[in-house]
Amino acid sequence: MSRQEMDDLGWDSCDVILVTGDAYVDLPSFGMAVMARVLEHQGFRVGIISQPDWLNCKDFQQLGEPNLFFGVTSGNMDSMVNHYTSERRKRSDDAYTADAQSNRRPDRAVTVYAQRCREAYKGCNVVIGGIEASLRRLAHYDYWSDKVRRSALLDSKADILVYGNGERQILEIAHRLADGEAISSMQHIRGTAIVMKHMPLNWLEMDQTEVEEKHYYVHQEGGKVPSELKAAPRERRFIRAPSFEVVKDHKLSYAHASRLLHMETNPHNAYALVQAHAGRELWINPPAIPLTTKEIDAVFDLPYARLPHPCYGNARIPAYEMIRFSVNIMRGCFGGCTFCSITEHEGRLIQSRSEDSIVREVEAMRDKSVDFTGVVSDLGGPTANMYRLACKDKKVEAACRLPSCVYPTICPQLNTDHNPLVQLYRRIRAISGVKRVMIASGVRYDLAVKSPEYVEELAKHHVGGYLKIAPEHTENRVLDKMMKPSIGSYDQFSQMFEKFSKQAGKKQYLIPYFIAAHPGCTDDDMLNLARWLKRNRFKPNQVQTFLPSPMATASTMYHSGFNPLYPLHRKKEVVKSPKGKRQRELHKAFLRYHDHKNWPLLRQRLKEMGQGGLISQSENGLIPPEKNQVEKTSVAVKQRGGFKRKKRVQS
Repeated sequence: MSRQEMDDLGWDSCDVILVTGDAYVDLPSFGMAVMARVLEHQGFRVGIISQPDWLNCKDFQQLGEPNLFFGVTSGNMDSMVNHYTSERRKRSDDAYTADAQSNRRPDRAVTVYAQRCREAYKGCNVVIGGIEASLRRLAHYDYWSDKVRRSALLDSKADILVYGNGERQILEIAHRLADGEAISSMQHIRGTAIVMKHMPLNWLEMDQTEVEEKHYYVHQEGGKVPSELKAAPRERRFIRAPSFEVVKDHKLSYAHASRLLHMETNPHNAYALVQAHAGRELWINPPAIPLTTKEIDAVFDLPYARLPHPCYGNARIPAYEMIRFSVNIMRGCFGGCTFCSITEHEGRLIQSRSEDSIVREVEAMRDKSVDFTGVVSDLGGPTANMYRLACKDKKVEAACRLPSCVYPTICPQLNTDHNPLVQLYRRIRAISGVKRVMIASGVRYDLAVKSPEYVEELAKHHVGGYLKIAPEHTENRVLDKMMKPSIGSYDQFSQMFEKFSKQAGKKQYLIPYFIAAHPGCTDDDMLNLARWLKRNRFKPNQVQTFLPSPMATASTMYHSGFNPLYPLHRKKEVVKSPKGKRQRELHKAFLRYHDHKNWPLLRQRLKEMGQGGLISQSENGLIPPEKNQVEKTSVAVKQRGGFKRKKRVQS
């Protein structure tokens, strides 16, 4: 991280310099640390520039010019999500920065950092990656500017964009550059996007207006493959999506481009996507092949220090403190929740580590971490309970284009056996020095109920009084837009969890999470959710208002007003989204119906909805009437002979 450290190592230069918007923490939960260790293991000299001053290029020159390339990322979060709330208000802190300082990275950090690298060393190779680049690889709706922006690759002027988990891509780029190959020749690396001036020869273009009928329906409805699709091998075909110039002004075309992107995410059957940007061609190669268990083990077995860099001294890095004693056991998510970007980044296919690798990490945590008290804070990942779950038939998996394996119901081809996870929990608990293993990652409850043994194991050994769970809503109309199971699955899990908690002699509770103002959600839907919360005696403190993150399907619904889950040429399902400050605040207020600050807004809207009867102190009421109205009612009752005691009237 400094010239002094380079001198101590005897380096005159770095092969690769990684620029990140996060404080540098050498832990495998931080993407920058993983990339650095993977490159180091292959013999490359790696420098890291963490949270540089972006107002000039001086900090970008502190390690000299890299021999191969600059690798640029915003960090573990999209910089705009990191900076702003769902109401576009500036956040006051940053969990990935020493002492939680804000303003240590710019808005749209990938673009700004890449441009500064170019200014520092003209002609240097620049590779962008991480979550921000990954989710902005195509023309995308940007909530904060409320417009469709170009691919981050064009705005940043980088040479190549790496999307998804990038180990395969970054190593291939590094080795080919080290062999003397020009970065401009690296056109067809899986999991990357590039810009071309001219289309390559001998490739078959599949027009976006016909691909639904001629391709997607062939696989989903068992039809015959048209002869023109047999004219070129799969690896030499591409789909042309609507251009940036079209999607920025035409919302139906934007929804169609989003649908194409999400249909082409299975690495075993995806085609390259092409989108024109002002006469240039953005070429997005198919996703990288997922790592095997042996390969992902090798990534996590690298010699991480499991500490922040010493330059931070005693400063607190909140994100590190929260996950320093947690262990990531898998990658990917096949849930496909439309408001979430995990699937778009990590993929739908689960990549699971071996038990031995996980055990080694827990033992390293025990032996290297001075503050380890014997409590593993989490064994999980994007979800807590998708470890080793996969399609039963590899041929079916390779051909499948469905966005979710668990919606609208759990696919019969999905293996839902939780026994490997149960065995893993038991093995980790048996490690010497481990006193307790907690599960903090979200439990996919519709899968959990398929394995009562898992729910029992969870309730008896891995919950410290409260378990977070995310039904997100109660109304099927909204849940359908989220691609989430009905509330009945939650009820079933709740009953099982309560039963096994009682058997263990423990008082434990579920903490449900819900989303307000999701696309497709009406005021009536939020009212029904609020009434469900009150019936079940839930008073949420932390609530989430829908934030349209780049590339998420629900963000497409929010921006375009169409549902890209269905073929848009056959069924143009219109989706209305709660927009405007008042309506978004109202939906959030319904979730926090118990907060007196929300009562004036709720009273006004309930009256407008013809639901004034819910403004009552009775058992069936949602919120109390205004104070002066209570007093008037009390006086009237007293005059009729009721409320004999003054104390009762005041109450």
